[in-house]
Amino acid sequence: MATRLLSHCLPFPKVFLKRFSNIKSYINLGTEMKLLNDKKQFKKALALFDQHGINNILTLSNFTITQVLKACAHKGDLQRGKIIHNLIASKTKNDIYVSSTLIHLYVLCDDIASAQSLFDSTKNKTPAMYGIMMKAFIKNKQANKAIALFNEIQNPNDVHMILLFNSCAQLKTKEALDLVKKISNQIPKSFYSNPHLLTSLLDALMKCGDVAHAESSFYSSKQKVISSYGAMMKGYVDNNLPEKAIDLFNKIQNPNDVHMILLFNSCAQLKTKEALDLVKRISKQIPKSFYSNPRLLTSLLDSLMKCGDVAHAESLFYGSKEKVLPMYGAMMKGDYSKAQSIVKQVPDCLLVENQIPSALIDLWGKVGSIDEAKLIFDKIRQPNTIEYTTMVNSYGLNGMGMQAIALFHQIPRELLGEATYVCALNACSHSGLVGEARLIFKNIEMKTMRIYSTMIDCLSRASAFDQAQELIDEYERNHSPESTMYMALLSGARNAKNVHLSQNIYDRMKKLFPERKDPLVSAAVLLANVYASSGEIDKASDIRSEIYKSGTKKKVGLTWITVDGQVYTFRAHDRSHPRSNEIYAEGEKISNEIIKYGHQYDSSWITRVLDEDETVESVLCGHSERLAIAWGFVANPNASKLQMVKNLRICDRSTKLIAAIRQCEMIVRDANRIHHFYKNGQCSCNDYF
Repeated sequence: MATRLLSHCLPFPKVFLKRFSNIKSYINLGTEMKLLNDKKQFKKALALFDQHGINNILTLSNFTITQVLKACAHKGDLQRGKIIHNLIASKTKNDIYVSSTLIHLYVLCDDIASAQSLFDSTKNKTPAMYGIMMKAFIKNKQANKAIALFNEIQNPNDVHMILLFNSCAQLKTKEALDLVKKISNQIPKSFYSNPHLLTSLLDALMKCGDVAHAESSFYSSKQKVISSYGAMMKGYVDNNLPEKAIDLFNKIQNPNDVHMILLFNSCAQLKTKEALDLVKRISKQIPKSFYSNPRLLTSLLDSLMKCGDVAHAESLFYGSKEKVLPMYGAMMKGDYSKAQSIVKQVPDCLLVENQIPSALIDLWGKVGSIDEAKLIFDKIRQPNTIEYTTMVNSYGLNGMGMQAIALFHQIPRELLGEATYVCALNACSHSGLVGEARLIFKNIEMKTMRIYSTMIDCLSRASAFDQAQELIDEYERNHSPESTMYMALLSGARNAKNVHLSQNIYDRMKKLFPERKDPLVSAAVLLANVYASSGEIDKASDIRSEIYKSGTKKKVGLTWITVDGQVYTFRAHDRSHPRSNEIYAEGEKISNEIIKYGHQYDSSWITRVLDEDETVESVLCGHSERLAIAWGFVANPNASKLQMVKNLRICDRSTKLIAAIRQCEMIVRDANRIHHFYKNGQCSCNDYF
């Protein structure tokens, strides 16, 4: 009966030749199938099975069965594989190779439930089986299950170690970091003959935020492989250390396309003239074969756009014959009109892909054109999790919290996941919807670290510090402390100018995270700002001196504005622009206008001692955003819309007045969100920045 079922489901000759010369021995069948599988000719291997082995499946050797299952796995033929599994169920109990191949089949075909069921029922589990299941859990974002499985292995090998580090890299928690350090100290030296082990270890350390430990492991290693350099560069980029990534790139003798991509990403992060010069120089040296990697050109376009050379980016973009969607996204980093022009050029052949709608929604949302994003979303008949989440996030970024929550409540419960919850809570946080956030948080069954952190951020922005601390305490009953939660609390205390609370949070962070340099430096900067804004300039100066002595560079505030297709970069009191005199004259004119309308400059935003020739007005008028706005009006006196990008989190209240007086809408994307300064003098953030 089972054989007839298989015969019905699979194509094979209905008439069999009975001549002896045409009947293959089972041994030859398995050998010939293996030869085809080794050549990746899986379709031919299955055709051979259909022709000679299907009617004798119960008497085939286990070796032949594993070859059939291997071909099914690589062809993604789950139906055929399951039918064969049912026919040979007795063989799986006694043969570890058949069981292992079946588990691999289910994993490759994304049937993790069947793979786990077979794995759990297998008495004599092999190291390979553990490796297959760990890889499956990592692939399906179930890193904790992979770690639990690792702990069951009596003598883990180098592959298991690599998979453990990959699991920890996926979690990015303090517990994961502690586990990485513990296991790395126990690794036999012989394991390091596997070049992937060090790469995986470095990646885990970097993703868990321990840059210093990663550097120590990397530089103490005598046999560095090319992938290790890539792991370090990516770690530097992820930890906002682009200069270190560039320095390391310069030490690589023969960089490959991945290193080139990471270099361009580093330069895109810097957004400086020096970075642009480096991008241009390296791009001229790239072997033509590297351009077969579409990610390379995308990364190059992104770095050129972010460094302000729109003309060069456009030349490369329009000269490229084979464009992929991310390239269009990279080109949309300019102003609104340019983004609108680029997105309309996306060909229909790219729009048939499943991920295109969510990508376009994301692109429009990030350039502040929420109406365009909604038009695309409304055309989707049955949105999936990604599409719902992207639209909720777009609303949240643009200060449309009520719309984000209304859409969130329309999402079917089975489509809700961590990312959706985080985006919904973020939307509440950026719009001051604390009550709605509490309701959402209360109804989440599985609260992750990111969900807790986002809710703590929401409460902290609303100055609900006691409740935020209660959530931190609740989380830490079963987990190790997380620096992101304390940074959210400290950021809220800074906005509230609460010196006492800020100092207490900082002191606690020093005790909890003594080895984590980056969050402590960021916390010190915030603490100094709190003291300065409260008038305690001496204490602020002392903290800044300590930061300076540590060798850490404070992030410089920058603003980018696109005028006539070219991106211009400004920093505070910048006079590098050839028309600086006009820009400062326009800035003074703007200042006089807003003062006339009752604006008073707030000295609490000045976080240093003023020089003798400075005033509160002169300092605040010279910040990067004001200079960018002034240049926008110098270049186009009748501008009705200006669009800017900032690398810090801020909402300048004077910008509301400028938008109203000049009747010019301004869209400013800061480090966390997008501010729409409307012509009526309001900002979409409602001061929840």
